[in-house]
Amino acid sequence: MTAHQPFSRQVLAELLAFEEQPSLSLYMPTHRTFPERSQDPIRYKNLVRDLQTQLEQQHPDMDCAPLLEPFLALVEDQGFWNSNRDGIAVFGARDYFKVISVSQRVPQCAFANSHPYLKPLLRLVQSTERYQALCLTRNEVWLYEGSSEQLEKIELAEQVPRNQNEALGDELTPGDQQGFPNGFSRSGERGDAMMHEAAGGGKQDEINLDRERFFRAADKAILQYHSQPSGLPMILVALPENQAVFRAVSHNPNVLAQGIEGDPSRFSLEELRVHCSKLMAHSHADRVVDSLNRYGVAVGQGRSLDKLAEIAKAAWEGRVALLLVEAERQVPGQLDLDKGRLLIDETGDEQAPDVLDELILAVTRQGGEVVVVPPEHVMPTDTGAAAVCRF
Repeated sequence: MTAHQPFSRQVLAELLAFEEQPSLSLYMPTHRTFPERSQDPIRYKNLVRDLQTQLEQQHPDMDCAPLLEPFLALVEDQGFWNSNRDGIAVFGARDYFKVISVSQRVPQCAFANSHPYLKPLLRLVQSTERYQALCLTRNEVWLYEGSSEQLEKIELAEQVPRNQNEALGDELTPGDQQGFPNGFSRSGERGDAMMHEAAGGGKQDEINLDRERFFRAADKAILQYHSQPSGLPMILVALPENQAVFRAVSHNPNVLAQGIEGDPSRFSLEELRVHCSKLMAHSHADRVVDSLNRYGVAVGQGRSLDKLAEIAKAAWEGRVALLLVEAERQVPGQLDLDKGRLLIDETGDEQAPDVLDELILAVTRQGGEVVVVPPEHVMPTDTGAAAVCRF
């Protein structure tokens, strides 16, 4: 059975790497239950036919069979069609084929172009982006990775200390000085007052120093072996006092400003997933609002653009720091990558490339930020795009 794959930064990097070669992009809503899902392979096959037609028109002398073969093989994969969620995005190019499964509805469309069609996927990733959840007590650390749908505990790299003993070794304050009465366990995570009373202020200071040194060591190793390789946002799950100490010593730019306050050992996996999903949804909504505000400030500073031709030229020159794109808008046309000119398609061809997607590609490749603005937010321009320039 063909494997579904979640969308990730690695997949995006792969898609952005395609340069001037026939690239196939197919999006389609799918169904989880019978009998609706029985029609999914039929609709998919019709979209593959659309891809074939486009390829034959664009490249009449090319043998299209190798590009289409993996797409067609999927039609007969019954196990695949019986295990879908709410939508799929399928991408193919020379020596490349990938199926992305998503849990939100996607538009039904198929495009053959020199690069993948990314706008629907970028809109989805803003609301379904994967994340990591770092669970922290004063003496232990563990890590989850997931999305709005599922959360799984992941194995920490060997170099990451799991607890104070692994992090501090001989430098750890001896157990008989830590003020832990017999039988004290992690269930007493809010034990500062108890420990202070049992140990005395001086020993409590040593205990607090142990916690701080443990958090420093854990933060450094997690950043190196988990955050930097994945690039995922990280949610901190810890009691307020541990949140404060960890944030004071952390150098991890992926840790979100808002965390989940509570003893992580007391959350069930499902409770933690729900908390994390709500936090991520708020985070993405805030990002859209912040981006719209950045554009408003840029207007006052003379660093904004709202005409597509001007945005295209600035994107080609690498001057766009932030691109806002209207989610439900399509503008037929292309961006001349050699000169940065915008070529609007007025033929009415429904299969024509989308200028907004071309701008997304150009800005992303130049290191700019792209935010797809959903319908619940008001787009500040009527052209479908808005840009904030670096200079």
